[in-house]
Amino acid sequence: MIKAIAKLIIALNGNVKKSQLAAGFAWGVLLALAPLGNILGIALFLVSFFFRHNHASKVVTMTLLKLLSPLIAPAVDLLGWEILHITALQPLFTTWYNMPFVPLTRFYNTLVAGGIAGGIILWIPVFFLFMALIPLYRNNVARKIQEAKIFKRIAKIPFLSSITKAISEMTDKGA
Repeated sequence: MIKAIAKLIIALNGNVKKSQLAAGFAWGVLLALAPLGNILGIALFLVSFFFRHNHASKVVTMTLLKLLSPLIAPAVDLLGWEILHITALQPLFTTWYNMPFVPLTRFYNTLVAGGIAGGIILWIPVFFLFMALIPLYRNNVARKIQEAKIFKRIAKIPFLSSITKAISEMTDKGA
């Protein structure tokens, strides 16, 4: 995880395209909302590697949101319940449930249905939000953070110093 954070910091402060970073954050939200313990979640994770985006931003976002999942789960569960109880979709869900292998996706679970739907719904707003935030960070915030006295003190904390060390090692290698 330390390497992922270091790679994200390097990408945010480097020449990585903001669209690739923003897409990584959006994929992280989608994958964090979709439960990864089933075939659909695993398939989404594997499919994400076929698209051009920053993997470090995906992994960090996904990890942070997975840590917050107990707080997010009630809303995701409610969304999934609402989707699964749409009367017009009942014949489709019945057909899917009776197909071979499709039930292994656990689409009928409220957390799975709500997570996939919520992730898809949030993908575009998250993408454009980070497209706007990344230039603000690069132009205004990054320099001020590096020059702040409190940052220099906090950087001495063992966990953060290991991130700083990983960043300097990756920068030296050209990663």
